[in-house]
Amino acid sequence: MGPLRKLWHLPAADRALLFNTVLWLGATRFALWLLPLRVVRRLLARAARPTPDARATKERIAWAMCIAGRVVPQATCLPQAIAAEALLTRGGHPAELRIGVIKTDRDRLVAHAWVESGGRIVVGERRGPPRYTPLPPLPGA
Repeated sequence: MGPLRKLWHLPAADRALLFNTVLWLGATRFALWLLPLRVVRRLLARAARPTPDARATKERIAWAMCIAGRVVPQATCLPQAIAAEALLTRGGHPAELRIGVIKTDRDRLVAHAWVESGGRIVVGERRGPPRYTPLPPLPGA
């Protein structure tokens, strides 16, 4: 079954969530090209006030972000994590943006961003090595 047919066969709530997630992720990616991280997080926090119509579960938001990350160009872990933080907040879920680093064999630092909710990684989970050392939590947006 082709991607458009799969999309059409999704329940209306999932299609709407997926559409919104692609929009949020695209806007976040674009904003990060133009603005500093703290400004982007502050803008998204204002736009992500909890709303009754945005009550998707954490699992559905993670699912939608996984798909949106394949559709939005250059949607690396950072824009995905920032957009997921906003969508989770909008859905009334606690969300904490985390960034971690690891030193490679060539003495380079590699970073990764993820979102935790309720002490569990919701978006940006890495399976197996490497283990990133988390930096102190970023101040709230």
